[in-house]
Amino acid sequence: MSTVVPKPTPGARFATKLDLRHLSRVRPHKKLRQINPKSSGRNSAGRITTRHQGGRQKRYLRLIDWKRNKYDIPATVVSIEYDPNRTANIALLKYADGEMRYILAPEKLEVGQTILSGETAGFEPGNALPLRLIPVGTAVHNVELKPGKGGQLGRSAGSQILIQGREEKHILLKLPSGEIRRVSPNCYATIGQVSNPAWKTVKLGKAGRKRRLGIRPTVRGVAQHPDSHPHGGGEGRSPIGMPSPKSPWGKPTLGKKTRRKSKYSRKMIVKDRRAKRM
Repeated sequence: MSTVVPKPTPGARFATKLDLRHLSRVRPHKKLRQINPKSSGRNSAGRITTRHQGGRQKRYLRLIDWKRNKYDIPATVVSIEYDPNRTANIALLKYADGEMRYILAPEKLEVGQTILSGETAGFEPGNALPLRLIPVGTAVHNVELKPGKGGQLGRSAGSQILIQGREEKHILLKLPSGEIRRVSPNCYATIGQVSNPAWKTVKLGKAGRKRRLGIRPTVRGVAQHPDSHPHGGGEGRSPIGMPSPKSPWGKPTLGKKTRRKSKYSRKMIVKDRRAKRM
């Protein structure tokens, strides 16, 4: 997939869009969609708990099969579709028993292709297998952290995770961030790179396009009222002050480590993504 530059207008002279002509022009499968409710960043009491959200366009939520647990039943790719809720494209599968499911569409997957999930599957893009059966050096995505839980790693557009090696009880994975992590060999993964790698090159071009995505403006702390932010107030331009920069709620930021040392998954990290790359 590539980007296209539409006819320039005063409002969006530098905007780019994805070329979607190769995608299937169909409505989402009726039984695999539901209304995606808007919360606009507010909780049940109506208070804003997540800032910079609100005012997006209405859209359907497509129900994705993260577990790929229809083992040894071949499925045919009916369509490859755009999904407004994620950066990757999705593929609609029709299994031999008649059931329909959506999955993340990997690169090079085509309409009419047959794919399989299970220990007997081959190493073609779209097939899902346990990590212990996939050769070292293979690119995978939608990788499980716990067997049977469903894919949690490598789900955004263009993502690919490399199988770097094997240990006695674990498989070593290199994530897109550079982190190297141990994962159970019984966890399932899907072969190939996630579709739509050109997504990162898209330029929105104007503020209105960002508002339709549900993203509201972000205002600098130094430009706010002192009651609204610790950095606010002062005559003219003023520095953020000492002893350290603060969040809107007075907590230290810009370098303050917030990750818990006792986080359950930390013991499985071999190389931290923050380590300096050679």
